[in-house]
Amino acid sequence: MDAVVKPLSARKAVVADAGKPGSDSVGGKGPRRPTRAEAEAAVETLLRWIGENPAREGLVDTPRRVVKAYEELFAGYGENSAEVLDRVFEEVEGYSDIVLVRDISFFSHCEHHMVPIIGKAHIAYYPARGVVGLSKLARVVDVFARRLQTQEALTAQISDAINDALQPRGLAIMIEAEHMCMAMRGIQKQGASTITTRFSGVFADDPAEQARFMMLVRE
Repeated sequence: MDAVVKPLSARKAVVADAGKPGSDSVGGKGPRRPTRAEAEAAVETLLRWIGENPAREGLVDTPRRVVKAYEELFAGYGENSAEVLDRVFEEVEGYSDIVLVRDISFFSHCEHHMVPIIGKAHIAYYPARGVVGLSKLARVVDVFARRLQTQEALTAQISDAINDALQPRGLAIMIEAEHMCMAMRGIQKQGASTITTRFSGVFADDPAEQARFMMLVRE
């Protein structure tokens, strides 16, 4: 039997928080967005600042390439998690046990130094109203990861978005990542990883559920 799919927008009104920096919506008022030409000129300025010659053969097109790459690396500013999670499958033959997607690879950029954060996310929830397509959980990770971030904020944003959309009986999130701002500069400790977690619902109330989540992630 085909699953029943209902748009989340038909069941719940989503109010965009456009006025706060770092909110899911990026349509709020703020400084004028520079033109592409201005962005490319900024890259050229940085090349000159580090002592390079932007006119040499290997760098002639670098400002254009960097700006084009930034459009992809920071695509999350143009995406909305509520739209990603808008379709919920309610007919799942009564399934109500844990749903876990682990080892969701991602990359982000540290908001302090704008260098990469590379890691993986593990997401588990107990359905209440229904489930979403498994790929949607990975997409939500990318929506927030492809922005300037701290790992703590990234963990909270992913958790809040899923809780708002699914209202599950419980949600568990773990993120493991290596920060290049720690590996490439400053203390320069390669291989050090940072772990952040967020639990809600039954996962927050029952330590046994947290233990189950950790066990499944580490299997």
